[in-house]
Amino acid sequence: MPRISSREFLDLPLRVHSFLRDVPLHDVWIVDLPGGGEGITLQEFLSGNRAERDDDVPYATKALLQLRFFLGRIFRLDAPRPGDKSASYVRLLNEADRAGSLVPPGSKDGYFDVVYVFQNEMLLEIINATVHAFLAQTLARTSAGYRLYWAIYVKPVGWITPAYMALIDPFRRWIVYPQILNQVREKWIRLYAEPLVAPK
Repeated sequence: MPRISSREFLDLPLRVHSFLRDVPLHDVWIVDLPGGGEGITLQEFLSGNRAERDDDVPYATKALLQLRFFLGRIFRLDAPRPGDKSASYVRLLNEADRAGSLVPPGSKDGYFDVVYVFQNEMLLEIINATVHAFLAQTLARTSAGYRLYWAIYVKPVGWITPAYMALIDPFRRWIVYPQILNQVREKWIRLYAEPLVAPK
């Protein structure tokens, strides 16, 4: 699944552009989703298709995640630190953001915490000893179906952040994200793009 120029993503009318204006946009990924008809929202798609079981994760990606969390336990990369909660961007939500979120801000979503979830835009964050990172997702209509955008923002937490990102970027870009986004596409096709078979 390709990375794209950040300009295409930044031209979309999204809350995240102003909300994360102080956080560098690291990269943007897309997956094109065929068919689907009119009016499908990100929330509609994700609510029924988010991978909830560990065995849904592709093998190579699961192995890399297990290695990362094993090393995280050894080096205490993921242990809560004083100030983590106060650093969360949930505190920066305005009343309209909070009222419009379909999921309570601060809720858990897998490895991430929810900042907000709107009908067609979602922002998640993760804070640990290496990074303060965000995943923004949105779904846009195209002539052939839909396009799902994944935008990764990375806010440094110290000298370790650039080194950590340089270390994980090859695995993230060549294995983890392509596998996950390919799985997203396969789920979409099963739901929205397969032709209906008439009963016999």
